[in-house]
This record gives sequence, structure tokens and C-alpha cells, in this order.
Amino acid sequence: MELTWETGDSWFERIYSIESDNGQTIETLGSQPTLDELREIERRHGDPTTRLNLWQAGLLCADCSSEINGRFAAAPSGAILCWDCAMDTESANQSDIRVNTDPTKSVMSESHLHTKSLCDHVINVATGCRHGCEFCYVPTTPAIDNRDEMLADQADVDDPQADWGSYLLYRDDLPERLGRILEDRDPSDRKHTDRGRGIVMLSSGTDCYQDRRTAQITRGVVTELVTHDIPARILTRSPAVVRDIDLFQEAGDCITVGSSIPSFEAPLVSAIEPNAPPPMKRWEALDRLQQAGVPVFVSLSPTYPTMDEDDFHELLSYFRALGETIVFHEPINPRGANFQQCLEAATDAGYDDVAAELQRMRDDRQYWAEYALEQLNTVQQVAKRFNGLQVHSWPDNELIRSTSGQLRSKLTAMQQAVSAESFATTEPDTPPKQPVLAESGETVQQLM
Repeated sequence: MELTWETGDSWFERIYSIESDNGQTIETLGSQPTLDELREIERRHGDPTTRLNLWQAGLLCADCSSEINGRFAAAPSGAILCWDCAMDTESANQSDIRVNTDPTKSVMSESHLHTKSLCDHVINVATGCRHGCEFCYVPTTPAIDNRDEMLADQADVDDPQADWGSYLLYRDDLPERLGRILEDRDPSDRKHTDRGRGIVMLSSGTDCYQDRRTAQITRGVVTELVTHDIPARILTRSPAVVRDIDLFQEAGDCITVGSSIPSFEAPLVSAIEPNAPPPMKRWEALDRLQQAGVPVFVSLSPTYPTMDEDDFHELLSYFRALGETIVFHEPINPRGANFQQCLEAATDAGYDDVAAELQRMRDDRQYWAEYALEQLNTVQQVAKRFNGLQVHSWPDNELIRSTSGQLRSKLTAMQQAVSAESFATTEPDTPPKQPVLAESGETVQQLM
């Protein structure tokens, strides 16, 4: 499949068509196809791993009419722009979200998330996120925290943390840039650790399926990864992920798709994750994926302090219904401005019990450590009731430092374990099984 063109009434007008590999016209697009049109045609026609390469394809910038031979982006209207015009475009308001182009040069970055057995590299298809989760750590990372001037220029952002959830900058040409990098670089140069296993994760800093435009970028990126036999992990809260089932099926065991489901108490989740889809919709999306044969996982993170054994039993029973599933679990951690926002959101939503627990954890770190240990242990113990369900716990470094003796050793071993997932191109080099915190008859208090 290829984008072709013929000259219109003048050199500055071109009539574009999509042709199949045997030269037959699939669709005629006119003189100004939008990026949305091109990406959707790409998805509808041909093999799932077929992708239109829009670099040096004869496209003309909608603003200056120059031929696009390098980086490009889309205007808020969807019109395709050369890089210079894209950088001169003002942000636009779409459904209370300020949108524009992200000028980031990075494509696939090395990541420390191998410490959580997630990946060795991350790809983020945008900067910012529509969901606006109160607990999100991303605004405190260098990718956001050190880019105040860029965010102000591109999206009129005053405070990246306080404004989180109100701006989104897209990386439209990311599939083209990734494809070139993967073709040019020696695969042996890529980071590959025992716990990260060379996996590339989408997306650690934004939701890669939060809207149609990010989903289109994501499909192109995943196509490149699958084509180059690179294992990928997708994490999203959006049910729109099912739009790419055909691509995931083509990838086989080279890919796994997960969603964050911390609770099924929808009003509480809505208070903490104000613009994210309801948790049951996320589960239903995972259910559709696993029924289609796509490997899935669940992020049970971050769990709330008022959740008890019955809450976790309900959650894990639903997760087990997804098949032999890996569940990544992490209790909430009271640090940073984002934690204060969680506390305020719980208060505003009338969850006084949650707010009181969050306040106590923030004021008393020992109380938080005891809560975190209890939750880690409870989830482990409840998971034993469901054959085929494996929990991969994430003990925080600060939690490990707050303990000693046998308990610290167990937490350290838990942190260093490899998740039990199997990827077609990479298997764990070390035993994946995590130790349990408390054996039969033991309590966490006794270990402490």
C-alpha cells in the first residue's frame, strides 16, 4: 500500500490516491488529505502490519505548500503541516483540553521500569494526558518538570502539575521516526536487562489510546515494533484499545495489553481519576482482548487505603476470569503534590474515610509502611484462592528501607523477581516466582 499523487491544475496542487501493491487504486483522497484520513485508511486496508510511510511521500504542507521531506505534524483541524509551520501553530481548545504539537526529539527512551519487571524502553505518543489522574507521578518527572518553557509556549501551561489533565501535545510523526531508527540501528545496541527483557512499553507518561489521534500514532508505533520483532507492553485505561485487536493478533506472544483497575467502586475511581473511563469498561475491554487471543495483564495500582480482603477478592475474581493473568499490584504512596491532590479529591467527593486514611498516612510514615505491607500481603493471600492468577507486587524502595531482617530480605527478593509473563522473543533469565510475605500462620505484624 502506497500514497501516490498526480499534479492538479498547478504544481502546488496534487491529487492523492492510495494504491495497493499491485498498482490498483484503493481510495482517491483529493488535494488536501488530513492526517486522520490517512491513518484510518492505513488501518482499514491491507495487512494489519501494513503502514503508510508519510515521509517523502509527496505531501504538501497545508499552510506554506512546501513539500514535506522531514518531520511533520497535524494542525488541530487535522491538516498536515511541515515542521516549521507546526512549530508556529497556536494551541487550540478541544473539549476543554489545550492541544498542539510536541516538539520532543526523543523517540524510544531507556527506562528504569525494568526494576518493576515492566520494560527496558518506553515510548510516549504525547505529552500530557486527558485523564488527569490525581495520583499521577508524571508531572514530577523530568519529561514534564524540566520543560516549563516548552509547555507554556505550546499549550499555555502555567503549572504542569496543577494543569495536568488540561493539555495534550501530540507526536504525530512518531511512527515514521521510530521506523527509521529501527532500520538504522543495530538491535544489539538496545538495552536488555533480565527484568526488562528488552520490552518497549507504551505509554509510561500518557495514555496511548486516550483519543483517536493518540490511538492512530500508537498503531503505527506498534506496527513498527511488531515488524522488527520487538516485544511490547501496552498500558491503557481506554476501551478504545480494542480497535487494534487485528494488529495484536498478528503480533501473537510478542505483545501484551493491560489496563489499570484499582477498584470497581466507580464513584471513588472517578473522583481520583476524573476523566478516565469507568473501571468496568476497562475490564470489558480486556475481556474482549483475551477472548480474541490477545495476552492481557492488569495493573492493580494504586490501591486505596480503605480496601479490605472482600474488595480484593472481588477484584481478583474478575481478573481471573480474564484467563491466566498477571496482576501488577502497588499500594498508594503518600508523597508529592499529587498525593495532596488525591486527598483533596477524596474529600470533595465525600469519601471522608479515604481522606482520613490518606491524611494519616501522610502524617505518619510508619503508619503508611504498615498499611502497604498489609495490602501487599492481603493481595498475595487472596490470590492463592484463584489457580492461574499470579500477582507481581511492587514494594517501594522507601518501604524496603523502613524494614529489617527477614522482612526486608523478602521485600528485596520480591522487588528483584521477574514477572511470569512469556514473550515470544524473550524469556526471563531468572526464576519469576515472588516470595510471599507471610507464610501460613504468620502475620505481617510478627514479621515486623
